[in-house]
Amino acid sequence: MKIKLTAALITVFFAAAVTVAQAQVEYGVFGGISIPNLSASGSANNPLNTGYSSRLGPDFGIISETHFTKLFSMESRIEYSAQGGKKDGMQAFPTTAQMAGYFQSQGMQTPTYLYANFKSEARLNYLRLPFLAKLGWDLGQQGHFRFSVAAGPFVAFLLSAKQVTSGNSEIYVDPAGQQALPVGSQSFDQTQNIRDQLHKANFGVDGNIGLAYLFGNKLVNKIFIEAGGNYGFINIQKGSDDGKNNTGAATLLLGYTYRFDLKDFHMKKRV
Repeated sequence: MKIKLTAALITVFFAAAVTVAQAQVEYGVFGGISIPNLSASGSANNPLNTGYSSRLGPDFGIISETHFTKLFSMESRIEYSAQGGKKDGMQAFPTTAQMAGYFQSQGMQTPTYLYANFKSEARLNYLRLPFLAKLGWDLGQQGHFRFSVAAGPFVAFLLSAKQVTSGNSEIYVDPAGQQALPVGSQSFDQTQNIRDQLHKANFGVDGNIGLAYLFGNKLVNKIFIEAGGNYGFINIQKGSDDGKNNTGAATLLLGYTYRFDLKDFHMKKRV
């Protein structure tokens, strides 16, 4: 039984090696925009982790695509990806020590959250490594245009994380902004490094649809445009005081690749 299993594994290995040796590989670059948002998840929802809307950020990297058949290929990327989200308007923030001192001096119970009208943006930047299975179809007989769909997992590593706030506002004890504290307007112009509060790695699912134009001798040059999205499965916060959020983004990318024929490469190498 073991001999048969070993023989089968060896056969599969050499068949895969031959397939790769005969494959065509593309290398290239891409860039565009990421439109991320932070979605609240789990039972730890509170005023801090809800109410986010999408922000804009860059998305760019390098790409490798290995064609095994006319229909099927595998794609890997090294990608800088902007994630996060933003709020603009009346929103909650944790009661500061200064505000807590005010409540104590008045003999009042200190609330967990206070409210103000300001801007807040969570700027999270990741290095993402997607690994995608891809299907592609030629459009027309000449093969200059090609439509594709791709999907697969990714792993991501947190590069930087900042909470950027701005604006001036009265401080309120209620989310409707009806009960102002007698402390006057306060400045919210601040940038806080929150990287240590977040998990350093994430993983999730990635997918896209694309349209490519192939040109040049043997159609080895390709310009493509893709619309896609990604979603991280891991809650980004280490603790639960600020609630739980998941990353996710829509992307719109433009790129270029050049195709190499590995079979020709191996033949030249033998010569």
